[in-house]
Amino acid sequence: MEPRFGRVITAMITPFDAAGGLDLDGAVELARWLVDQGNDGLVLAGTTGESPTLTHDEQIALVEAVAGAVDCHVIAGAGSNDTVAAVELTERCTEAGADAILTVTPYYNRPSQSGLLHHFSVVAGATDLPVMLYDIPPRSGRKIDTATILQLAEVDNIVAVKDAAGDVAETARLAAEAPEGFQIYSGEDALTLALLAVGAVGVVSVASHWVTPETVAMMEAFFSGEVARATEVNQRLVESWDFESGDLKPNPIPTKAMLKVLGLPGGDCRPPMGPEPEGLQDLARSVLAGLDR
Repeated sequence: MEPRFGRVITAMITPFDAAGGLDLDGAVELARWLVDQGNDGLVLAGTTGESPTLTHDEQIALVEAVAGAVDCHVIAGAGSNDTVAAVELTERCTEAGADAILTVTPYYNRPSQSGLLHHFSVVAGATDLPVMLYDIPPRSGRKIDTATILQLAEVDNIVAVKDAAGDVAETARLAAEAPEGFQIYSGEDALTLALLAVGAVGVVSVASHWVTPETVAMMEAFFSGEVARATEVNQRLVESWDFESGDLKPNPIPTKAMLKVLGLPGGDCRPPMGPEPEGLQDLARSVLAGLDR
């Protein structure tokens, strides 16, 4: 099955200036660099893009700026734990030039599965763009059950899921039962190769901010039947998977440290993410050196 949005999509950080303001010029520069590295698409204003601390107006400005500057799939994060707000943001992102919508499980509220079914169906009805569900129970507090995803997959424009649930066996079950055309993207770099093996078509990645070429190589090897080669590439990336997040350096703090090392726009994270831990940029340099390019 050809991937609707390509194989490698970066969940792009949102660059901020020294005062913490939105850096649109930096966002365009970074987006173009990521496309030049080999990305098929970009997710804007997702978790890695610090959507909880962006205003809706900032999210729209970000989508407008990047969508007008790059030739790739631009997938706009437009989720909320308020269905009315998610609908409004979805409508605005559609008008702003997005190619698709990423909509996350309503967080904190912990709605029932019937509540999730209603929420996602209403959001999808607010746009004619393709919609990717975002299942990330560690952050949202609620898993989208496989039965619920299968019901949602019958909605005409709900075409994919970003799977960050961390349960490979359940992903395999979803892949086996999903209707033709519904696609699964890994939402967790460390599990990407495993999810490809059970039916995923690509990845929405964080580490691809610095390892897009390697991620592309892993995809090409896997889908050409060179599984041993794909495994070898994946093993070289384990240090990057470890680097990209952790209790003392939650995502996207490490990515923004890495971008400073690479001389690319990013700035610091907005509160309450916390300051960059001491020595993180040195660790970033070590990760880059370990790639042995």
